[in-house]
Parts: sequence; C-alpha cells; structure tokens
Amino acid sequence: MAITAQLVKELREKTGAGMMDCKKALVETNGDIEAAIDYLREKGLASASKKADRIAAEGTTYILTEGNEAIILEVNAETDFVAKNSQFQELVKSLAEQLLKAKPESLEAALEVKNEEGASIAEQISTAVATIGEKITLRRFEIRTKTDADAFGSYLHMGGRIGVLVVLEGTTNADAAKDIAMHIAAIKPKYISRDEVPAEEVERERKVLTEQALNEGKPENIVAKMVEGRLGKFFEQVCLLEQAFVKDSDQKVRDFVKSVGGNVTSFVRYEVGEGIEKREDNFAEEVMSQVKGNK
Repeated sequence: MAITAQLVKELREKTGAGMMDCKKALVETNGDIEAAIDYLREKGLASASKKADRIAAEGTTYILTEGNEAIILEVNAETDFVAKNSQFQELVKSLAEQLLKAKPESLEAALEVKNEEGASIAEQISTAVATIGEKITLRRFEIRTKTDADAFGSYLHMGGRIGVLVVLEGTTNADAAKDIAMHIAAIKPKYISRDEVPAEEVERERKVLTEQALNEGKPENIVAKMVEGRLGKFFEQVCLLEQAFVKDSDQKVRDFVKSVGGNVTSFVRYEVGEGIEKREDNFAEEVMSQVKGNK
C-alpha cells in the first residue's frame, strides 16, 4: 500500500510521534493506522500521544551566528516554565547548530535533517516531548548570510521572547547593527523602506484615510492633500527607515544608518507565539463537568 503524506499526517496527529517514525510505522504495518498506533506504542514512540492537539504558544527565539552565516529560529512549548528548562534550551541550541550547518530550504526539510547519531530533528523533538512531557514544535527559522564587509545585528529580548536578526551592509560596525536590532524589537516595523510596502496595502490605507477625512467633514478639495500627509504617518509606523530612532528620537533610523556608512538589507523579527491562537481554559466549567460526571 502506498504511504501518502496525508496518511503520515493523520497518524502523527493521533499519536504525536515524529514524522519519520510515523512513516516507518505505516511501512511496517502496510498502511494500517490502528496497527501503526500499536507499533508506535510498542516502540515507546507514542509517549507523546494526546499532546498533538495541545497548543504550544510559549517557547523561545534563538539566534546563532557563525562567521558570515546566521540563523534565527522559534521553538515552541506549552508553558513558559518548560521554555526556561535547561533541557529545552539545549535542544533549541542543538537545532540551531544542525540547521545552520544543513541549510534546509523548508520546515519540512528541516525536520528530516539528521544529527551525527542519525536521528532526524523530528525524532529529536519527539524524544524531547517524551522526556519533558509537553508538546514541542520547531515553528520557523530563517538563515541569513553576509560578507566580510558587513555586520550582523542580533538581539534577544526578555530571554528570547523577541528575537531580531539584522544584516547591515557596507560596515562592520556590529554595535550599530545591534542597536538597529534593538529598535526593531521595540518598534516592530514591517518593512525596511517605503519601496517595500505593497501597492495594494498603500492603496487600502489611502482609501481608509480618505473616508476618515470625508467623515470628519473636511472639504473635498483638500482631502487628497490631507491624505498624503497622513500617509506619511502610516509609513512611519510600518517602515524601519522612516521611524524615529529609539536611542535618539531626534533622528530617523535612516539618518543613524547613514551616519555609520551602512545599509540595512534585511531583518527578521520573531515574537514567541505571535499569530498562534491561544486556548483560554475555563477551569470553573472544567471542574463542573467533572462533578457532573461523577454523579
């Protein structure tokens, strides 16, 4: 029987075991899901069972730089307590080292990267889940490169709650690059410059600002001019180079970058759990349901 990706996904969701373990189990059981579940349980690989549907929205970001290469990644756990666990931190560091060396092109490919002992990252995470007792996921990563004439700026805020990696081209001033990374952590720009903002996003903002001005009763003949002025404020909110520099609000970030002879070519900002819908447990309802169930 052909072992499809959908079949592997289904088994993984039911057991919480690693992707490669699930694939092997399905091969061994000729695609029989129930038999594969038993196989994983027998091998001790389904000890993470029932954790797959939990929400891992805590965790940490981590940055590793080696010469002209750097990686930033986010690894999630269910609780902040586990995120501070030394075993979890060692796992994150190990994953960063393996990924920077292998340079996989996707998250799927990353999970198949193997360490020196031959265990894939998916298997390493599955082992950690079984040991630590919480769902753990490698959520995302990005690798950046530079030349000897450039600088990396890296910054971890609140022990990794926010991580920022910057490439500052044209200068080896690592302190300046770190200052820019700190600014990005604090102000959260989406783009480097106006040129990067998608035209449809600008047009959508222009339309909103136009409606706002008209609703304020402004004369139509000056609305367009007002909107262009307000668009400037919009660009200050979303564009790094347009923003007032956090360490010196009298100058724009672009002025600071120019003063050190550099040029920001890219940045990555990760904030732990952003975009993940966190489950809000209602403990009163949970207790009540248990009480009713015991009647």
